Amino acid sequence: MFKIRSRRARHVWLSTTSWRQRLVFWAGALAVGLVAVGFALAADRVQEAFDHAVGVMPYLPLVLSPAVFALSAWATLRWFPNSQGSGIPQAIAARHLRDPESRRRLLAPRTMVGKILLTLLGLAGGASIGREGPTVQVGAALMVGCGNLAGLGGQRGLVLAGAAAGVAAAFNTPLAGIVFAIEEMARSYENRASGLVMVAVVLAGISSLAVTGNYAYFGRTDMAITQAQGWVAMAVCGVVGGLAGGLFSRAVIEAGRLLPLWLGGAAVRRPVVFAASCGLIIALIGVAAGGLTFGTGYHAARMALDGTGDLPWWFAPAKLAATAVSTLSGIPGGLFAPSLSVGAGIGSALSPLLSDVPGPAMIMLGMVAYFAGVTQSPITAFVIVMEMTANQGMVVPLMASAMIAYGVSRMVCPVPLYHALARRFIAAAHAVGKH
Repeated sequence: MFKIRSRRARHVWLSTTSWRQRLVFWAGALAVGLVAVGFALAADRVQEAFDHAVGVMPYLPLVLSPAVFALSAWATLRWFPNSQGSGIPQAIAARHLRDPESRRRLLAPRTMVGKILLTLLGLAGGASIGREGPTVQVGAALMVGCGNLAGLGGQRGLVLAGAAAGVAAAFNTPLAGIVFAIEEMARSYENRASGLVMVAVVLAGISSLAVTGNYAYFGRTDMAITQAQGWVAMAVCGVVGGLAGGLFSRAVIEAGRLLPLWLGGAAVRRPVVFAASCGLIIALIGVAAGGLTFGTGYHAARMALDGTGDLPWWFAPAKLAATAVSTLSGIPGGLFAPSLSVGAGIGSALSPLLSDVPGPAMIMLGMVAYFAGVTQSPITAFVIVMEMTANQGMVVPLMASAMIAYGVSRMVCPVPLYHALARRFIAAAHAVGKH
């Protein structure tokens, strides 16, 4: 028996077909990293251009945002179906669908291209969106495409590997990529997919590091919580962040269910007009907030963390509202970065109540709590915040706050947001398959 297994293993390692498949898979993982970095750099440039334009013409968004939202919604419907929203629900749905054609529609090359272009377009219009969720769908699409070229089976494993590689390269957070694959994408871990995920994350990380170097997404912090009041801060941030995140998720899920019934079904019958209306709301919120709520919210969160700028108490609810409207508009764009900025606003607002706790530590606790509340993935939440701030000293406080937030969010919103949205894509795919 041992000799037979040895011969089989030797045959696999010496097989030309096996090596061709491996090389194509490795090339796909490297490509995910490069695309993620290029996407990130382009998003930063677009955000900077929008901020500069608004600095010169503060009321420009009142015209620009509705036009951009309408154009994005129209292009999504006309040319890039299945590119709307975050992209994570599409990747989750693709893992659950058994029909290869249904999976292909969710992860088609055209959809991948549209996801990138329309996310950048949304940022050019001030939408409160991020590019990390879209990178998950793009990574999954790239890996599945490369797997098809190589003649690889295990499409569900390729989706998982591509999604993990996308998160790892987007944030330079390899551990978070692996945890995300386990906790959010799969909700269980398959031994057969573990090797694919590890290799994809490593190779995507290598290509990302080759372009950007080793960096921490929010810079490096050395804050730690040692006083007794710090434990109170974990509980307070966990409860408030979990409640806010759960309410956000519940609102998005319920609004998505009720939109076809509201206003005589105008959101369904006239989606472009509805998206333009959402763009106007985003513009009004942004103008009233002095531009703070436009875009990803990265710079606001970064300044709050490093102490170079304070966030007003109203930033968190205003940013939350802008993100909810952007999500409901139907244009492509993710939730990761906006959620982290909302969490930073929550931590900043709560900081004066617990003055003995360092402000940056409160902001980190707010970020992890709200993120865990929205995604209901507490392990991913504390790992991603820990890696993005390069702060291992806050592991236990972050973990505690994330777990509290998760429990509170589950009471408000029993079904995780991404999985609730994924069910709609699965239902739509099944409906198409019946016709």
